[in-house]
Amino acid sequence: MAVPVAFFALFFAYPVTAIVGRGFRTDDGWRFGRIGEVLGRPDILDVLWFTTWQALASTALTLLIALPGAYVFARFAFPGKQVLRAVVTVPFVLPTVVVGTAFLAVLGRGGLLDELWGVRLDTTVWAILLAHVFFNYAVVVRTVGGLWSQLDPRQEEAARVLGAGRFAAFRRVTLPALVPAVAAAALMVFLFTFTSFGVVQILGGPAYSTLEVEVYRQTAQLLDLPTAAVLTLVQFTAVGAILAVHAVTVRRRERALKLVDPAQTSRRPRGAGQWALLGGVLLTVLLLILLPLGVLVERSLDGPGGYGFGYYRALQSAGSGATSTFLVPPLEAVGNSLRYALVATLIALVVGGLAAAALTRRAGRLVRGFDALLMLPLGVSAVTVGFGFLITLDKPPFDLRTSWILVPLAQALVGVPFVVRTMLPVLRAVDERLREAAAVLGASPLRAWREVDLPLVRRAVLVAAGFAFAVSLGEFGATVFIARPDTPTLPVAVARLLGRSGELNYGQAMALSTILMLVCAVSLLLLERIRTDRSGEF
Repeated sequence: MAVPVAFFALFFAYPVTAIVGRGFRTDDGWRFGRIGEVLGRPDILDVLWFTTWQALASTALTLLIALPGAYVFARFAFPGKQVLRAVVTVPFVLPTVVVGTAFLAVLGRGGLLDELWGVRLDTTVWAILLAHVFFNYAVVVRTVGGLWSQLDPRQEEAARVLGAGRFAAFRRVTLPALVPAVAAAALMVFLFTFTSFGVVQILGGPAYSTLEVEVYRQTAQLLDLPTAAVLTLVQFTAVGAILAVHAVTVRRRERALKLVDPAQTSRRPRGAGQWALLGGVLLTVLLLILLPLGVLVERSLDGPGGYGFGYYRALQSAGSGATSTFLVPPLEAVGNSLRYALVATLIALVVGGLAAAALTRRAGRLVRGFDALLMLPLGVSAVTVGFGFLITLDKPPFDLRTSWILVPLAQALVGVPFVVRTMLPVLRAVDERLREAAAVLGASPLRAWREVDLPLVRRAVLVAAGFAFAVSLGEFGATVFIARPDTPTLPVAVARLLGRSGELNYGQAMALSTILMLVCAVSLLLLERIRTDRSGEF
């Protein structure tokens, strides 16, 4: 636990505590009475209520739509499965401002629904909920599906032989084994939607505001740091309470499972019902995932003189409509993002892997409490973290403001929780007797881990790496404050272009977004191929 504790203490707890402390400290001392003042305001209470119920609704809707997809990807073999698995993860890396714009083109004025049926959903809560499902579909599919594909189907088949119906066998055998993974996925979806920013700001309009949106408004627009500090503290406390409840609930339901090679559980659909389920999942992916992504591609090619690659060619020059915005050609952001994401993924795997290994030992309350603390970066305002980095990591021996490593460190903060939540259910499902047998035969703890745990969790490690890489590519909230002007990331470059008027800037933003989408899809596809090639080693 030493490395994860030190990492989170220095790069999360210290910056967040410092920025919140500045909001409560005045020349006359500390003023904690501001908490009651802020929370007593009707407008703040409305923000708290909307933040909570839309997160609950988004989580429930995501589980309802994505769990069938998790089953299909875990149990069915069909052509294009690897490509489709990579495609459904692409939304995870797209900046929220870009996705919001794409959904406006589908749901807003002059959009596809408006043209076909005269229906508009922008500035409604349904647009927000659908966009949240779009973002988080892959969380459920990959987190739940990763474990589901390794569950031995013969256990459920044995229950069927003993007289249980299909639903009863699933409810009594498979569902209890999936509960930890489903709870982990639901927790991540809830945290992302609870702290939603770009989606609510663009699709919800002025009528809807979450805590994250309000923190940004109070900080960047109204310069009211005390109110922003109170809201950050409320968000921090709420997320901490949710994580504590989750840790207790999941720990009671976890048990050792028999894990098998995923290749043994995947087969072609049989019967009309399974083919209908596969068709329904493919249709959902088409309408929910591919349609908004297709809008991005179409707009990146739709130039003033017709369809072509004019916007892409303009990205090669820093002076093409963005002279005062970029010191380097926007296209260089692709290389910057890849380098940052690779370093952030390595950091997240080391920190998250060590934390997950420590949490499997169940060594007292300290370790159990750390399980919840690891998820806090997903529930704390990225605006707060970014500002905290600037005001704390500015003095020796941690003067990192001009160092390139600052961006991967901020990205890794978001990647570590995904590594932990992806690896932990699988690590805890490994039968302890296997480790004990290895120890009896003379294996050291390191060798037992290498020869017992690692072969079983290699798939989870690759899934965790894919998640960490994806969220690092798309991280925007904290990176926008610390990325250097001469080394912007893709999301930062897109935001800068969208922040400037003009058709050329908007087209370049769509082109960069398309590049980001393709980079993520290719990376995840390569990861899927590596994982499939090594599946026989389990």
